[in-house]
Amino acid sequence: MTACAGADEHRSHVGAPGVNNPAAPGSPGPDAAQRLPGVGSRMSKRVPAQAHQAVVVYGDGPDSAESTVVLYEKQGTVWKRKDSWPAHNGRLGWTTDHSMDDERSPVGVFSLTDAGGSLEDPGSRLQYWYDDNAFASMIEDGEDHAHDFDYVIAIDYNRLKGVPPFDWNRPEGVEKGGGIWLHLDHGDGTSACVTLPESGMKTLLRALDPRRHPVVVMGDRERLKA
Repeated sequence: MTACAGADEHRSHVGAPGVNNPAAPGSPGPDAAQRLPGVGSRMSKRVPAQAHQAVVVYGDGPDSAESTVVLYEKQGTVWKRKDSWPAHNGRLGWTTDHSMDDERSPVGVFSLTDAGGSLEDPGSRLQYWYDDNAFASMIEDGEDHAHDFDYVIAIDYNRLKGVPPFDWNRPEGVEKGGGIWLHLDHGDGTSACVTLPESGMKTLLRALDPRRHPVVVMGDRERLKA
């Protein structure tokens, strides 16, 4: 496996998949004043009502690897911006139908429940799996990627919750891809992950609180605002 969600292991497991669309189809979404900035009614309907923290990944364009990550927290009915960082996403941009090795990040709303890394826990509120061997063994691209997985937050796309990020079970099948994470930036696009600076990863690990049901809302700006 190369850095950032390369080929998957071919194991299967029956269990709860990652959240792709937490809201029931057709359920009413929040009005414009209560939506995340830059996120339209269609995507807003997919943000669970209990979510009070959101990491929004604003992709520059549908075929761009450049993006911006913003952390929001809900105060009453209003989302307040807490911090932001420059970021990268899939090197070929974004897709609404992600498949293994397409080098595009999936557009959607996904829960954030599990974290880990090749460095010890910096104070994560999410469950954190430290394993320097497991994460280090995934890097095959040399020195440029040596620190990619120092800190990782698993995006709950086609994965089981409550297991380490490096667990390769794929409830929706191997071809749907997986192993999509927030992790340390290496200066360019990824296989499908979203990357940001070390300071950003540490901030997210210390801020994201499972009691506030954090989610990531991700996609290019045009799709996000639809």
